[in-house]
Amino acid sequence: MMKKAKIYKPNKTAMQSGLGKTNKWILEFETQDPTKNPLMGWESSSDTYSELKLEFSTKELAINYAKKKKIDFELIEPKKRKIIKKSYADNFLS
Repeated sequence: MMKKAKIYKPNKTAMQSGLGKTNKWILEFETQDPTKNPLMGWESSSDTYSELKLEFSTKELAINYAKKKKIDFELIEPKKRKIIKKSYADNFLS
């Protein structure tokens, strides 16, 4: 039986205002057995699928790959961004 995966488009980072690295679709496997490392206290797992992230240029390619490999997946659609165009002059008006 193949693991469950999620297909999503990553959000932009909070560190930058640009939209770099947000045009790819990611197929990421979900970790089944997260445990706490007794030495360092970090979360760890013996599941090597959790380290795997596959990138696709389109959503359809990611879905087709998952279907071809018989991977049970959950599709997470990106939320639409609401962009408000402002002018620099708006800071001094009203």
